[in-house]
Amino acid sequence: MSVENDSSQIQSLASGSGYPSYPVAPGSRLNVRSGPGTNYSVIDVLPYGATVSLRCQTDGTTVSGPYGTTGIWDCIGNGRFVSDAYVRTGSDGYVVTECG
Repeated sequence: MSVENDSSQIQSLASGSGYPSYPVAPGSRLNVRSGPGTNYSVIDVLPYGATVSLRCQTDGTTVSGPYGTTGIWDCIGNGRFVSDAYVRTGSDGYVVTECG
């Protein structure tokens, strides 16, 4: 499957999920992890130009990225987490409810 198809599929899922959607940092292929931290395994990689839907947010490993340094992790699906440092939410804090 090409990166173009992956991106379209993710954007489609994001826009129809009922959860708020935010773009991933331009030029970034973002690791999706099984938990809120770099110590969790990488279970997927989002393609360039992806958009993610945030179900909830939680604290985890601190990561530095294009949008600053943060310990906030975004849950984008059941057991699927990305660092908020790579998601353009427009905030340094929580923008959706806390997981749990």
